[in-house]
Amino acid sequence: MLKSELLEIIANGENSGVEFKRDDLRPEQLAKEIVALANFQGGKLLLGVEDDGAISGVQRADLERWVMDTVFGRYVHPLILPFYEELVLDDGKRVAVISLMQGTSKPYVVRHNNREEAFIRVGSTSRLATREQQARLFASGGMLHAEMLPVSGSSLDELDQVRLGDYLLNIVGDVAVPQSAADWEQRLIGLGFMVERSDGPAVCSIAGMVLFGRSPRRSLRQAGVRWMSFAGESKEYQAQDDSLLDGPLVALWEGRLGGGRKIIEDGLIERLADRMRPFVSREGTEIDAGMRRESTYLYPLDAVREAILNAFVHRDWTRSVEVEVVNYSNRLEVISPGALQNSMTIEKMLAGQRSPRNPIIVEIMRDYGYVDSRGMGVRRKIVPLTRDYAGKDADFDLTDDYLRVVIPARLPL
Repeated sequence: MLKSELLEIIANGENSGVEFKRDDLRPEQLAKEIVALANFQGGKLLLGVEDDGAISGVQRADLERWVMDTVFGRYVHPLILPFYEELVLDDGKRVAVISLMQGTSKPYVVRHNNREEAFIRVGSTSRLATREQQARLFASGGMLHAEMLPVSGSSLDELDQVRLGDYLLNIVGDVAVPQSAADWEQRLIGLGFMVERSDGPAVCSIAGMVLFGRSPRRSLRQAGVRWMSFAGESKEYQAQDDSLLDGPLVALWEGRLGGGRKIIEDGLIERLADRMRPFVSREGTEIDAGMRRESTYLYPLDAVREAILNAFVHRDWTRSVEVEVVNYSNRLEVISPGALQNSMTIEKMLAGQRSPRNPIIVEIMRDYGYVDSRGMGVRRKIVPLTRDYAGKDADFDLTDDYLRVVIPARLPL
């Protein structure tokens, strides 16, 4: 790092990725800041700089050894290796810069007094992670699949056994469906649709509930989808429609594979599509040979379908809000709760990288043909179809709380 770069960082002050500290703090205090940055997106920790940006300089003669051997070696877990450098300013004062990449083995914790504590970065401060935030850190580090968490108070009766029977017979290839409740539970536990308990009967997993639950929102409030449509370009305009839709992701099918299977009862995707249709299409002015007026759509349907399916199958189930689909006069927004998983970025997603957060849900939706088997729908469908149809690019807005996909409308019709 150049001295000019260092001085510019100091002049800009502390933020989510920059922390100033004196070098006379206790090792667990420094470890707290390191862990918080590693659990976030990485960053830089400057030693020898006061909170207000005044440069006091490094006082420890053996600072590098203390940082690497004591702080990182004893207090930060799991192991993470920083880039350490010291810069000498014109007045002779030294500033140490500890640069951290975003950690890939989250959650990182501070080990101190026989305890392990995880910290996160909130603005320019480091705070103890709540239980929900710890769950997200475990999920982002690949140590927890939230779709396998038990749905408290649920039971086998809340799953649609007709849909499950179709899945077992016609997708999995079972010879027969289970005949007793105990047999059903054993089979569904093996598939990840239920979770075994030591103190009582098995309960549904999140995956089982959202895929095959009769009314998932009764037990899992973040299931389902919030659909809204507005006459103008913001929510300040009058709502044309505003509803919460519930139901299993998987439709009920009839018939065997290769023998003309058809849907006989819609799933959540089909219910949402039916609800959206009057608001995202316009009836044509000309009548065709069959005496019908053809509808013209504001958006490329394959791109919309891909965005909605991605929002469901890749969402963060530790978030207590539902997927949201909002239609405006000039765009459609699909909002999926949670940041991208496993260090994924928008750039990686657009390039075609694949990293499913909920592998069970993804695989079941792929079994039924909802999800592209190649898993590159953003690159192959949303981006090119939107550009060709609307003459504009789809927009991707990522925060710590959600991923929003914005599909512009084709105007005028």
